[in-house]
Amino acid sequence: LLLPSTAAIRLLVSLAISKLNPAPLLQVEVSQQNMSEFRSVFSKAKHIAIITGAGVSAESGVPTFRGEHEKWRKWVSQDLATPEAFSRNPSRVWEFYHYRRELVLDKKPSAVHVAIAECEARLKKQGRTVVVITQCIDDLHRQAGSKHVLKVHGSLMETRCMSCGQVTVNKRSPICAALKGKGAPGLNVADAQIPVDKLPRCEERDCHGLLRPNVVFFGETLDSHILTKVEKEIEICDLCLVVGTSSIVYPAAMFGPRVASRGVPVAEFNMSTTPKTEYFTYHFQGPCGTTLPLALAQHESEAF
Repeated sequence: LLLPSTAAIRLLVSLAISKLNPAPLLQVEVSQQNMSEFRSVFSKAKHIAIITGAGVSAESGVPTFRGEHEKWRKWVSQDLATPEAFSRNPSRVWEFYHYRRELVLDKKPSAVHVAIAECEARLKKQGRTVVVITQCIDDLHRQAGSKHVLKVHGSLMETRCMSCGQVTVNKRSPICAALKGKGAPGLNVADAQIPVDKLPRCEERDCHGLLRPNVVFFGETLDSHILTKVEKEIEICDLCLVVGTSSIVYPAAMFGPRVASRGVPVAEFNMSTTPKTEYFTYHFQGPCGTTLPLALAQHESEAF
């Protein structure tokens, strides 16, 4: 993903510096042995940043762009999620995103989403903050009750007009009549070839422009306003959790290591180690729905 504007340039430079000068690599514990130590650190943290990835949504049954769900029909998902693909064949790309929207609309927050939301609400009463910096494009963090969510890659539940630029929350099912029953992923399913004027259209007065999902396609720039907020959060946090992410998609892959480079504790929760595990203070391996609720539960030192 490309980086835009002054804010993003500042972020890119700082990430590069972090990569060249990482914090001293701390021994990583791939077990529950350090949970007690982590819980002690957690009890003292005032500003907690939680970076989440596709593994969090996978625990709710949302398929990722990789692994067994890498293909939709005969196309690789990452080849459909591009501005060029949308320009060439908006019907096919809308079928693909309609399929993903319908999947997401049918899912419920997992134990991970709930634990994060409950932690944010509880700590707010103590004058402490929790921010979720997510690569997920579903609405599950907010459904669970999280209030402070920064969506780095946009949202499936929003549309953006190609003509006037209007961004609108849109949870209709189906999003338009022509897409009803469309989007099946089977290898032998033919394209619906929906006329462009029947695809989702802008409802702003005198516009009627073609809508697209308000997500960051591969090759597009990230939202500079979101990046500015992310930059602030990773600079002020005194504890960071990296949850359910493979840490291979940039720039999000460097958010955790950048926090670690300041000497701030970072805890990784994942099914396996990642290319960034060595940068982190703690690594808790296993289903995040099992490890994270324990980590974020009310500490004995917290006021009731």
